[in-house]
Formats: sequence, structure tokens, C-alpha cells
Amino acid sequence: MSTNTTDNSRKVTTRRLIEMKSRGEKIAMLTAYDYSSARILDEAGIDVLLVGDSASNVMAGNLTTLPITLDQMIYHAKSVMKATRRALVVVDLPFGTYQGNSKEALASAIRIMKESHAEAVKMEGGSEIRESIERILCAGIPVMGHLGLTPQSINKFGTYSVRAREEEEALKLIDDAKMLEEIGCFAIVLEKIPAALAEQVAKEVTIPIIGIGAGGGVDGQVLVMHDMLGINQGFSPRFLRRYADLASIMHEAVQSYVGDVKSSSFPSEAESY
Repeated sequence: MSTNTTDNSRKVTTRRLIEMKSRGEKIAMLTAYDYSSARILDEAGIDVLLVGDSASNVMAGNLTTLPITLDQMIYHAKSVMKATRRALVVVDLPFGTYQGNSKEALASAIRIMKESHAEAVKMEGGSEIRESIERILCAGIPVMGHLGLTPQSINKFGTYSVRAREEEEALKLIDDAKMLEEIGCFAIVLEKIPAALAEQVAKEVTIPIIGIGAGGGVDGQVLVMHDMLGINQGFSPRFLRRYADLASIMHEAVQSYVGDVKSSSFPSEAESY
């Protein structure tokens, strides 16, 4: 097990994340979508597991996060929860389940919490979805915010380029972050924004700021598991560090298996009954 956390056996909660920020302990977060992977990540000492709508891309092969449904997110979240003992599990509310209708947003969040047993939800956006966030928070459901590049709005932006470079957008992001803290969100993901702006936000709010493509001046980092393990090799942004090349390892292993089956060297007598 990893020894990078203060107490690797202690359950991670929303309150503990705020404690980690207050003492300067960085927060490590990765995505997970299935039982086997989540078990490995949890045992390795990850602090937060995000059941991300990125499952639409890496699990289902869609070009964007938009097609994934609430039922599919609940399926993935159930699988992850069965494997997780220590990490805090956060589930993305998928596109179309909370924007513009706060009653539907609450119903969506309640379904995730009741059916998957997850511990929090994540929502993309600021003042535009304040009513939905507040309704969910009033029901006692923890909410993680998400500002900057918001992939569910890709058709509005038309690009995955860095957000909040211009002063007007940067000021709105700061205002939105403070608003999310004020109404009760327990943390915020900042995606693909200038590092100096992300660091400023992290200093101006008391809740943890988790960055992805937002520099090192924030309180923690999140990556998509398939990207950082080198399973998804078609995605190589500047912010991504690959910690393994599992695609090559898996390819080689499968080629060896195919060869052994074709040559009748598998199974051997020792592998037979």
C-alpha cells in the first residue's frame, strides 16, 4: 500500500478533504468505472474515486461525454462502490439530468445516491446551475463543483482549448468558485485553465480545489485512469503524465496468448485436468 497519505486506513470523507487542504496535504483523485479497477486504485491509496462521465469516451467509445445516461452512470457507480473501502466516491451527474430543471436535478442525484450508494455527486457549471446545486445540497447530498473547461458544454465552446484566458471569463470563474463555496459545495474541479488563475482560486476559497490541466498550485490533482495508465493512447494533452504503457503490455500479452493457442502450446499438460 501507498504511504503517501497521513492515515491510509482511515476512510476519506468530504470533511477529511477539507482537513487535508488546511494542513497542506495534497489530494490524489482518479476516475474509475468498474469493480476490478476500483479495487486496485482504492488499495493503492487513492483519496477520491470519480465515476466520471468520461466513461462515455473510454468505456463506450463515444466522441463526447454527452451520450451517457443516468442509468449507465448508476451501473458504473454501483460497480465502483462494491470495490471501495477507503476512497471517497463521487459520481458525475450526466448531461441533461440537472441543467435547467432543479427538480429533475434533485431526482437524478437522489437516484445516484440511493441506487449506487455513492457518497457525492459532481456537477459542471457555476451561477447558471445554482438553483439545481442548492436543491441537491438542501437534500443533504454533497456536491463537488466543476469549472473551467466543462466537457458537457463542448458544443457551446466548440473546442477543448484552455478556458478563462480572458479577464472577463477569469473573473466569472473566480466569482463562480466563491459562489460554489458559499452555497455549500465541498470541493471544486478546475479543468484546463491557466495555472496562475487556478492557484489564485485555491488561495481565495477554503474548500479543496482539484486541478486537471490547472497547474500545481491547487490542492489536488485528477486524471482519467485510462489516460494515465496508457490504455487510451489517442489522447495526449500537455497536462497528462503517463505512469504506464498498459496498451503495449496488453497487446503483447494477447499476441502471446494467440500464438500459444495457435501452436497448441497452451494449455500444457500441467494446465489440464
